[in-house]
Amino acid sequence: MTVNESIPAGLRGAADLSSLGRPAPAAPAQSAFGVPGEQAPAAPAQVPAGTEVVQVASLVLTATDATVSVVAELSAKVPVALLIWSPRSPESDAMRVRLGTLVEAFGGRLVLATVDGDANPQLVGAFQAQAVPTVAGLIGGRPVPMFEGDQPDAQIQAVFAQLIELAGQNGVTGIAQATDAAVEPQPEPLTKQQQAAYDAIEAGDFPAAIVAYSEALELNPRDELSRAGLSQVRLLERLSHGTLDEIRRAAAEGPTDVTAQLAVADLDLSGGHIEDAFARLLELFPAASAEDRGRLRERLVEYFDVVGAEDPRVRTARRALSDLLF
Repeated sequence: MTVNESIPAGLRGAADLSSLGRPAPAAPAQSAFGVPGEQAPAAPAQVPAGTEVVQVASLVLTATDATVSVVAELSAKVPVALLIWSPRSPESDAMRVRLGTLVEAFGGRLVLATVDGDANPQLVGAFQAQAVPTVAGLIGGRPVPMFEGDQPDAQIQAVFAQLIELAGQNGVTGIAQATDAAVEPQPEPLTKQQQAAYDAIEAGDFPAAIVAYSEALELNPRDELSRAGLSQVRLLERLSHGTLDEIRRAAAEGPTDVTAQLAVADLDLSGGHIEDAFARLLELFPAASAEDRGRLRERLVEYFDVVGAEDPRVRTARRALSDLLF
């Protein structure tokens, strides 16, 4: 697994700690992930003196494209394990349940944040998740690549122990404490239109979500959350038509067919292949008709909103598009 150096929302511009998070080669007496022993250290019987206690609603939280900044802020006090899963994958759903149990066994020394990859393409792209389940760490808002796919409990415990150790080396030593009175931090309140869009997405009604986000932008053209949301939900709506095989076959049979290439570029983007999606559309631009150039430009601008203006790949593609236009 690789992690993009430019993460959306609260994680954008974060330093990549992959060199610290990468396990050392395993010695015979160590686990496969380079941490001595096969079991996670036992949870502390009491909080050590001077340790910051962080109140959370639960040791297992839900993160989305809109709320990831809340999780990033939490990771400045307690290390976070972030799981990208899909309700379409029984394996990743089972992993979600298992990880919750394993995290709770550490007694608050880390928190689990779960991300539905189907509903949050921006995070999938940012973490360049190639498969579900994918697990990464967050320490002080900075990503730590960990692993993809199913792993034995003992190895996952060892990786979590290494994440906690790494967090301590970087001054993140808080203990999360779940209480009935704790309320999970929330982002800024949603507008009426944004809430309507979220409700529509949850119900699988993407056209209604598009209408709601469009209304929000009419009221406030500077509403960046709604702008990004509109681009994301348009992507989800397009992906809901046709199968992966049908889309890729049409693209292979029509390399200059703009409609077919737009559809397969959606697949590229949703799968985290952001540069491939950009390149595919930019390469079509010079030979495209005036009408098709407009379609390509509009789609690229949507992609820029989904990925985030601060992403270096967006800056590169935007410059290339500008050169083609002018």
